[in-house]
Amino acid sequence: MSLDVTLIGGSTEIPCTCSCGHKHMKSEEAEHFSANITHNLNKMADAAGIYQAIWRPEEIAAVRARDLIVPLTAGLAGLRLNPEKFKAFNPGNKWGDYKGFVAWVERYLNACIEHPDARIRAER
Repeated sequence: MSLDVTLIGGSTEIPCTCSCGHKHMKSEEAEHFSANITHNLNKMADAAGIYQAIWRPEEIAAVRARDLIVPLTAGLAGLRLNPEKFKAFNPGNKWGDYKGFVAWVERYLNACIEHPDARIRAER
């Protein structure tokens, strides 16, 4: 089982490909970031104080990427500050680990910073 997170926002105009013969444009929502993470790392996320921000953003009223910048920044700092504490949460089945989770959180945070107005979609 895994979590898919996506940052969606704005729209881009793309040429219509229908067979109507008209030369018009249609809008399509832009996907700014999409990533998947195993549920095996949710205890590590919880220990870092970022479980809700990542898995359940709606529970902390996070709607836009900007809403995640502060919690993800704090969580990432905590993860980096005490790696041994968080490595203890590495799953026994080897699906996910501390190093991969830190890199994933960093990519997600950077995407939130780059696209602060994007809407958050978390699919569990």
